[in-house]
Amino acid sequence: MASTLLSARDLRFLLYEWLDVEALTRRPRYAAHSRETFDGALDLAERVATDHFAPHNRTNDTDEPRFDGTRVHVNPEVARALEVYAATGLASMATDASVGGDQIPRVVASACDAYFQAANPGTCAYPFLTSGNAALLMAHGSPAQIATFVRPMAEGRFTGTMCLSEPQAGSSLADITTRAEPAGDGTHRLFGNKMWISGGDHEMSENIVHLVLARIPGGPAGVKGISLFVVPKYLVNEDGTRGERNDVVPAGLNHKMGYRGTVNALLNFGEGAHTPGGAPGAVGHLVGAPHEGLRSMFHMMDGARVGVGAGAMAVGYTGYLKSLAYARERLQGRPLGAKNAEEPQVPIIEHTDVRRMLLAQKSYVEGALALVLYCARLMDERVSAASPERARDAGLLLEVLTPIVKSWPSQWCLEANSLAIQVHGGYGYTREYDVEQHYRDNRLNAIHEGTHGVQALDLLGRKVVLDGGARLTLLVDTARTTVARARELGGVEAEYAALLDAALTRTVEAAAAAWSEGDAAVALANATAFLEATGHVVSAWMWLEQVVAAHGGQGPFYEGKRAAAAYFFRHELPRTGPWFDLVASRDRTVLDVSPDVL
Repeated sequence: MASTLLSARDLRFLLYEWLDVEALTRRPRYAAHSRETFDGALDLAERVATDHFAPHNRTNDTDEPRFDGTRVHVNPEVARALEVYAATGLASMATDASVGGDQIPRVVASACDAYFQAANPGTCAYPFLTSGNAALLMAHGSPAQIATFVRPMAEGRFTGTMCLSEPQAGSSLADITTRAEPAGDGTHRLFGNKMWISGGDHEMSENIVHLVLARIPGGPAGVKGISLFVVPKYLVNEDGTRGERNDVVPAGLNHKMGYRGTVNALLNFGEGAHTPGGAPGAVGHLVGAPHEGLRSMFHMMDGARVGVGAGAMAVGYTGYLKSLAYARERLQGRPLGAKNAEEPQVPIIEHTDVRRMLLAQKSYVEGALALVLYCARLMDERVSAASPERARDAGLLLEVLTPIVKSWPSQWCLEANSLAIQVHGGYGYTREYDVEQHYRDNRLNAIHEGTHGVQALDLLGRKVVLDGGARLTLLVDTARTTVARARELGGVEAEYAALLDAALTRTVEAAAAAWSEGDAAVALANATAFLEATGHVVSAWMWLEQVVAAHGGQGPFYEGKRAAAAYFFRHELPRTGPWFDLVASRDRTVLDVSPDVL
């Protein structure tokens, strides 16, 4: 029976027929690998996700973590799944070999990760946050910090978090107040509170490594005065064994509409519950230079944003496959025009509007999967390209795509989940079927790691204008290389190429028009419309890439790719016109409305 988590055929088409990941094995960084190891990792990921993560996804939703005032209690199936995950080596497959990882290409690891994100987003949040934490320390930590904290995370013994938000600040990091006072022994003592900390406390690992943003007294105000610290739940002795409890404790848990299997905590630092060495405050180790913490933390945040988009894609994808299976089996009604009530009912997939909803879902989720893997491929290019210029360009392209890959799947794969409910009809709203939980889980992704509006401001307010628009120019030029290849093929590929080329022109024109008066408030008043439109243009680019890669392919799989591309270019890409018109007009409706009338 075909998996209802992801399509293995689709993954292999994208990896091997489109992105040519086998070529990466000719680079020194990935020379230890081959197609055989890639396929082995994919098969293992599908098996572990299916056998050990998917079975308790519903239990995670109904039996969420509890805090008794002292300890956090988590569904025991989560710990068992994480033990299997670590024992198979999947936890460290993309980690550098220097700290015990397999150093597999990020693009292959992302494909493997998607199985877990589809199977159980609540459980996979723990190891995925840990991977991001370890990657930050590999890039910005000291050798001692890497040895002390990264190796145990790669082995699956420690888990990791990121602690940014505070109750009074939310996403406005300039307003955080947690302070870090020098202790005189090379460490700092932290005092304050952090909110919305996924994986913030549990007993499923030997230790929890918190990465915490805080202010060193006397530093600059605002974001320029933020430093980054490693604050472990338990101190680590010189020989690597676990030491005494650090003064970081949960004050309570947040209970969300989705991702209920992930502990989400309010943490207190330096409240006096534990005083290591008898001195007040939570012991923290400075990462990098003082007051440079936000720059370092963005290493993890940007990776997490790609991960959020990947998670949104995966939850949308599994919802699509489940609604597709339901539509093939559910008998209801008769063909349009049939007048004999004694004729047998037909599967609902025979009804045009059901096929419309399925095709829309397919276009969203398969387009999003392509975008996620493309961004992961850029990560590999950034660290393994043959020339510094290619590595630089990969980094710039990834920067401009990051707000899109975070937000576009979070918006449109959620819509896919909504359509999956609709395909199920009345059953879709019941707990008898998975699709209602998928919708609730996916609704969080538009908020995770920066809201839709925050990503819109980042795209139009920063990424588009930095360095004279170099990132947007690179994006458009790169997409136009796909346009050129498609035109050479003629036929429908050339038709789509013309449509994408025109949309790329509108992207540049709208961005220029938005900033034509030099007034940031006016330019960014419609930033969300620009993000929506540009996300659709980028997804159209991903679909043109897939159509070109599928050229000449025969059979249902390739026909399905062409059908989804046709839907996207003819039903979805036209949406961008009104969005771009709004941006270019510098409409002031939302800017000028008085709060008093709302």
